[in-house]
Amino acid sequence: MAGLTGKSIASAYKSILRVDDDTNGIDTSIEAITDGEGTKSALKLSDDVVAVGPQNDDSTTAFYVKAKGGTSLLTVDTTNSVVKAGVGQFNVLNQYAYFGMNNVGTVDFAVNTHYPISFGGSNAGSNNDVDFGTGTDPDDTFTTANTDTQYASQIVPMMWFVPDNISIDSVTSIEGADEATGDTTRMHLKSFQVNSASTSCLTSGELLAHSADTTNNGNEQVYGQTWTIDEASVSANKVILAFFRCDSDNSDYSINITVKYHLV
Repeated sequence: MAGLTGKSIASAYKSILRVDDDTNGIDTSIEAITDGEGTKSALKLSDDVVAVGPQNDDSTTAFYVKAKGGTSLLTVDTTNSVVKAGVGQFNVLNQYAYFGMNNVGTVDFAVNTHYPISFGGSNAGSNNDVDFGTGTDPDDTFTTANTDTQYASQIVPMMWFVPDNISIDSVTSIEGADEATGDTTRMHLKSFQVNSASTSCLTSGELLAHSADTTNNGNEQVYGQTWTIDEASVSANKVILAFFRCDSDNSDYSINITVKYHLV
């Protein structure tokens, strides 16, 4: 039998939905929607607001919209604090940033030395004057000075300023040599505290991601890889730099680095 037809209140009251305010009903206050015996649902209403929130446990599908055929189009995941959209259910907060350099000048890089890569795309150049040391990872600090290799103008094009808290999802790269003989290369991604109006330009370096060593066999092939994430979280007002290092100087390199991240 459909609906409440032919049923007594005593036998059907549990299935009736009500606003959890017997005095005012729906007004300016947000009140839970309950069943007839007072069990609260995930839905709340006022005269201007519709709210959805789990009563007991977070869910990966706390709110969702589906097409007639069942395909999810919009999903609110309160377990992971993610909103997903589209047939592929992509995080709507996904963003992408790019570092890159063309094949000019990398052959002049000092061997086993970390050099920053320009922020903003693969058509940008590199700066083979500024280096971040010869350690396993790039240095954690950089000092600006009235000295070539330390000019503020040399380091600024390498910086990606992050105005909001972010979480890095993946880092991928593609590289290619321009000579028949290649080198073993490696790359890193680090965050820094940037200090305005100070010669202590970059401090508190933290490794975010790194690539595996890549043995280039020369200019007849490109090499792509997904990096290892060492620390995904980056707090607001930090800067992020990408670095390139090679173990010999047989070739110049073109490099394209893509950082996938989302706001948190």
